[in-house]
Amino acid sequence: MGIPGKASTDGHGTGPGERPQRLDEDRAIMDALFTQSPVGVAVFDTQLRLVRANPALERIHGIPNDQVLGHRLSEVLTELDTAGIESRLARVLETGLPVVGAEYHGRTPAEPGRDRVWMTSSFALNGPDGRRLGVTDVVIDITERHRARERLVLLDDADARIGTTLDVTRTAQELADVLVPRLADLATIDLLDGVAAGEEPPLPGAGRIALRLTARKASHPVIAEDLRQIGEIQEFPADSPHAESLLDGQPRLLPAVGPDVDWVRNSPDPRGRALLAQGAHSLMVVPLRARDTILGVAHLYRTGTRPDAFEPDDLVLVQELVARAAVGVDNARRYTGERAAAVTLQQSMLPRSVPDQSAVRIAHHYRPARAHAGVSGCWFDVIPLSGARVALAVGDIPGAGIEAAACMGQICSALRILAQLDLAPDEVLARLDDMVPRLVEREHTAGSAPIMEKLVGATCLYAVYDPVSRRCVMASAGHPPPVVVDPGDRLRFAELPSNQPLGQGDPVFEPHEMELAEGSTLALYTRSLRHVLEADPSLERRLCAIMTQSRRSADEICRAVADAITPELAPQDDLALLLARTRSLDAAQVATWDLPPDPAAVSDARSLAARQVHQWGLEDLAFSTELIISELVTNAIRHATPPIRLRLIRDRMLIVEVSDASSTSPHIRRAAITDEGGRGLFLVARCSRHWGTRYHATGKTIWAEQSLTDVPLG
Repeated sequence: MGIPGKASTDGHGTGPGERPQRLDEDRAIMDALFTQSPVGVAVFDTQLRLVRANPALERIHGIPNDQVLGHRLSEVLTELDTAGIESRLARVLETGLPVVGAEYHGRTPAEPGRDRVWMTSSFALNGPDGRRLGVTDVVIDITERHRARERLVLLDDADARIGTTLDVTRTAQELADVLVPRLADLATIDLLDGVAAGEEPPLPGAGRIALRLTARKASHPVIAEDLRQIGEIQEFPADSPHAESLLDGQPRLLPAVGPDVDWVRNSPDPRGRALLAQGAHSLMVVPLRARDTILGVAHLYRTGTRPDAFEPDDLVLVQELVARAAVGVDNARRYTGERAAAVTLQQSMLPRSVPDQSAVRIAHHYRPARAHAGVSGCWFDVIPLSGARVALAVGDIPGAGIEAAACMGQICSALRILAQLDLAPDEVLARLDDMVPRLVEREHTAGSAPIMEKLVGATCLYAVYDPVSRRCVMASAGHPPPVVVDPGDRLRFAELPSNQPLGQGDPVFEPHEMELAEGSTLALYTRSLRHVLEADPSLERRLCAIMTQSRRSADEICRAVADAITPELAPQDDLALLLARTRSLDAAQVATWDLPPDPAAVSDARSLAARQVHQWGLEDLAFSTELIISELVTNAIRHATPPIRLRLIRDRMLIVEVSDASSTSPHIRRAAITDEGGRGLFLVARCSRHWGTRYHATGKTIWAEQSLTDVPLG
């Protein structure tokens, strides 16, 4: 401070002559600060009338200050939420407590179609005596900063909401949900035909472009008949921004559009014109592009509820959102295509229809997984065997997708081949178990992806039913036992040792044999059903009630069980169910003779067989049957070990079986001209549709089948 009456030594004189000059300088500084500040400053009196405002505030509000001074804001600023502003100012004026950093939104007369955001701080003005003089508002335009923050929030939200599933349609809808209402009033996602089904998108050609509406979101009600329905295809003219964007892969920004533009007038679909007539005035078209592949386009419209047009900054943001969504759509498309291929591969290996046969009445049902994690490797099969028998098989492959389906194909093919060798169930599983490590080793040796490793741990249940003896022999490799329902509606699980899954190093698969009354139901199922029963024991009672309804057909029971189980399955589990209602051959359809090991017995065997064939009314097959029996019985007497047994079965085929106690099997060959023998099995093969050998605990059986419509050799 200077000494009164003397000049100050700090360069700021306060003498009588300098004081007015200093006051003028201070006033000039304050005026410059007020008028040149980029921050808007408004001063209100105690009646909240604006008494002073700087030029920055004039630029912010877009109204000349001379039109505002002396008035309350509510009297002149109709575009703003003046009630909220005046309420805040009144509270500051009353309490004297400042309000710092409050935000408010509005539009200015200079830009009536664009929202702006301001941050304001308000504080009371007091005189030297403490009397309230008024209140002031300091206003900063933070529109760009607010928009940048909103864009970051929107991008974060898009990351969390887009691509949550591997479903093309759902991913497209997630993009539309993000775009509306934050950026547009209406968004439609149109994909090239086939993309939603997992196919490669076609290359857009010249002329009209066809797009399928996949997703849509509107921020306000629209007239339904004026908009395309989901799944509908629309053609766009070649000169439209939609077609141009698809062809060159570049977005289109049309700040203003109307029904009078050429591409709107040339469109064959009047609904586009109707949409513009409803108030759509601004359009963006952004292509969905992923991995250099165009998948479709996103259309964004602004209507009368949002009069501001799209800007270049909006286009930059939408391009970023669409690019992220396009990757999700393409991932979903690729997954959908792979899943469709896996489903096709799997279902092509499952029996679509089972020929009717005498041993069992078959019903089967397969339901793929509900989830989009891919199909699993569950499978079943029905294989006719010699002697009117039938083999039933069901199994599971660990994992899902195309690899599991490929492994399933390996197991199914190997099982069918082994079944045709007439091996016992435990022997079939032992051979499969031996095959698994060989396939895995071959896959590693080939240097390819270890697809076959999924075979390790695969489960399989294999059962053979004989309608003559009504005996069923089964063995399991880690698979749950079948359900048996007898004709008296008593349900039980077969007492079957589960053994180890395939490829686990245990070569022993203990079999189980049981006798089934005619009309019994044998139910084979995949492990997913077993898991459901373990999780909910009450479901077992419901299944028992369904399966013990003997008056219902096997097909009805099969579907009812599947309907009851499917809602309880895990989304990644599919279900295979195989029901076999047993039959038995009438005693009149089977004739059996024990033969002595004497060459003279050959003639007796022919005579017995001829008489039986005539009794069955199959005279046309008498000659060929006698020839087959002559050769098979002669071979058994000459080369095999007694006892020798001849059996004829009249089923859908006429079956001849010759059994003996020897384990050696004859082999067909082409005899030389000079050979005196060696033509027996060749003649058997010529006279029959199928022939072969099966082994059992006491020896072997050579069999031959003739169709009932066969014409005998002349």
